[in-house]
Amino acid sequence: MEHNSINILRGKINEIVALSPYSEDFIHSINTFEWVCKLYPEAENDRALEIAALGHDIERGFNDRRIESRGYGSYDEFKQAHALNSAEILVELMEECGVEQALTHDVAHLVAHHETGGNEREELLKDANVLSFFHVCLPLYYDRRGTDITKKRCVWGYNKLSYKLREHVREMEFLDTDLHELINESIGSGD
Repeated sequence: MEHNSINILRGKINEIVALSPYSEDFIHSINTFEWVCKLYPEAENDRALEIAALGHDIERGFNDRRIESRGYGSYDEFKQAHALNSAEILVELMEECGVEQALTHDVAHLVAHHETGGNEREELLKDANVLSFFHVCLPLYYDRRGTDITKKRCVWGYNKLSYKLREHVREMEFLDTDLHELINESIGSGD
C-alpha cells in the first residue's frame, strides 16, 4: 500500500509543479533530486529526500496559494514563507495520498528548511536546490528578470553554498555569453 501511495504522490507532485508559471520548475524539481544524489549517492534510497526535492517548490503550481515577493522585508523572508507554504501544501497532499505520518513529517521538515538548511539532510537539499538553480533555471530567470536582479540572485544563491560546492557553479558552462559573463561578475573568479 505504501509503495502505491508514493507513486500516486509522485504523479500528483509532477502534475502540480508542471502548472507553475515558471516553465523551468518541472525540470528543476527533478534536477534538484539528481543533485541530491550526485552530492550524496546514498540519498537515492532516502524517500523523504526524494519527495522533498521533487516537491520543494510545489506552491508555485497554485495560482491562489503562491507566495509573491512583494510585502516581505527581505528576500530571505520571502523565501522562508515560500518554503513553509510548500511544506504545508505537501503535508496536505501526502495526507490525501495516504502516506505514513512519519514520512509526511520528515518531508515537511525538509521542505520547510530547503532555503535555509540546518542539519545534514536539510543542508543537502538546500545545496542541491541552489546548484539546480544555476544548472537549469538560470537562463530562463535571466530572460525574465534581467541583468541587475539576476546578479543579485546569483550572489545570494552562491553565498549559500560552502566553498567546496561553489566549485560546481564555477565549472558550469552557459551558452549565452552575456549570461556567462554575468555569472563570472556575480561570483568572482574564485574564493
